[in-house]
Amino acid sequence: MKKKTTLKDDISSLSDRYSRQVLFAPIGIKGQEMLAKSKIAIIGCGGLGSVLSSNMTRAGAGTLRIIDKDRLELSNLQRQLLFDEIDVKKKTPKVEAARNKLIKINSDIQIEAIFDEVDENNISDLIDGFDLVLDGTDNFKTRLVINRASVDSAVPFIYGAVAASFGMIYNVIPGSGVCLRCLFREEPSGENALNCNTVGIINTAVNIIASIQSTEALKLLTGNRDAMIKGLINIDIWDLSLDIIEIKKDSEYICPVCGDNDV
Repeated sequence: MKKKTTLKDDISSLSDRYSRQVLFAPIGIKGQEMLAKSKIAIIGCGGLGSVLSSNMTRAGAGTLRIIDKDRLELSNLQRQLLFDEIDVKKKTPKVEAARNKLIKINSDIQIEAIFDEVDENNISDLIDGFDLVLDGTDNFKTRLVINRASVDSAVPFIYGAVAASFGMIYNVIPGSGVCLRCLFREEPSGENALNCNTVGIINTAVNIIASIQSTEALKLLTGNRDAMIKGLINIDIWDLSLDIIEIKKDSEYICPVCGDNDV
């Protein structure tokens, strides 16, 4: 007679590494197995990207492809948690330093490091065959390139931006009728183009924004898409304010990226 297995037995057979995550009911064993088969492209490996990479590695994503064109500088260490002073002294490419750290955290997953700049010429190849793109960039020009490729390739894209103590997150789900270009019809400029070089940044804001992005990614990749936040998340960690702005298609606006599809 076959012995009846318990949840404890199933968790043990999966991996002690993920046992606490599997105990979280919305994920469970099925969700963890789905996550283990997932392929995630993380574009940018600075503040947001290093937290995203760490979170997804620890959670057990199947494949991570991390893309960034920069080398380490001393000012990065204040908020980019995968790096250390030795990486700075060697002027190591961020993706190389990140991969070196991440494979020590979880050697069971595939981690690809691509030392390159993302643009309209290579973005389609970089995300082809992937289940999700996570935004770890620091400029809107690149984000808009990712957004178009995401819509064209039907690959979900989780936008994240942070400066000072404030940040935003938005889930771009192709076919939903709304994309990043619908939210930002023009590339922010002047006073609207806030970044850490102009207004500074605190590391807690980076960690919060990237962690919310990571949570939305976990929902998507473990079969909990209906639980994903539908609006634009705005959060300021300094005064602990949070708003979720409902986004609806403007009937008078035809988006040059996702067209005039109804939500």
